[in-house]
Amino acid sequence: MSPREQRILKAVVEAGDRLKDVGLELLGKARELAQKLGGAEVGGVIVAGSEEMAREAIYHGADKVVIIDNPELKSYTPVEYAEAIAKVVQKYKPEIFLIGGTKRGRELAAYIANTLTTGITADCTALEIDPKTRDLLQIRPTFGGTQLATIRTPQRRPQMASVRPGVFPKPQRDPSRTGEIIIEKIEIPKRRTRLISVEKRLEKDVADLPPVESADIVVAGGRGLGSAEGFKLLIELAKLLNGTVGASLMAVRAGWAPHTRQIGQTGKTIRPKLYIAVGISGAIQHLMGIMEAKTIIAINPDPHAPIMENADYAVVGDYKQIIPLLIEEIRKIRNQR
Repeated sequence: MSPREQRILKAVVEAGDRLKDVGLELLGKARELAQKLGGAEVGGVIVAGSEEMAREAIYHGADKVVIIDNPELKSYTPVEYAEAIAKVVQKYKPEIFLIGGTKRGRELAAYIANTLTTGITADCTALEIDPKTRDLLQIRPTFGGTQLATIRTPQRRPQMASVRPGVFPKPQRDPSRTGEIIIEKIEIPKRRTRLISVEKRLEKDVADLPPVESADIVVAGGRGLGSAEGFKLLIELAKLLNGTVGASLMAVRAGWAPHTRQIGQTGKTIRPKLYIAVGISGAIQHLMGIMEAKTIIAINPDPHAPIMENADYAVVGDYKQIIPLLIEEIRKIRNQR
């Protein structure tokens, strides 16, 4: 095995009380890429985490996990996190470095890439290996989403890419897997970022609903709802189905739903068993986020809306009439049981 093959292929797992699903998804993809590189090692980086978290990373595909140990990193700030992670990358010299495309991950990726003077391809929807050059092929939609671009970084290392949650499947947990856990006591300069305590504001109506990327059933609303009031019907339906509520870009821009509920190219990629799109036109950036949904039901007054052509079942009509009837019918069926 060549030195290049022996280098660690890394996937970042964000700090917190538990591993984020996107970190585990990237470990699974990293394992696949490593095999195409002839058996490269797969590694993970955890900032201010625990050995229990590191073991979970190993159970999901990592061969080595580095835990960055520094009390200053208990609270997230992008500059300090990037400096610490960059030091680990410089020490272990991975060929490829992947990071979850969450709100924090996108911010952090840019800082890390700048510190390492390498490139970063954001929001990739596919990752492959060129068998001739062994470069990472970083595939993502162009702005506007009409085409797919393939980007490579032939002259800089590591090759960096971010991937949004839900793009890749989470690998099976294998508690029989073994690996190496390394504690790195990374020193960073005196904190330059001011920490400001901000009260977390959650939307009361959706606070008890699961995230869109982890739900089996998602009911999503778009500009066609007409106002934020329309989401009350969607929330009622979602709770009845034991699902959750999502939103299109336009609904989020209008302030009707929080950004954490946004589905699409600039939001979350989801793969539910059932997706109900209400008042969503179906722009390409939205369709990119629901490609892996098993069944799509679209409710829209416009029979020619793009979402109707991409749905398994299309219902033409006013959601204000259709959704209450659907809720009533579901309740009748449940009462009969």
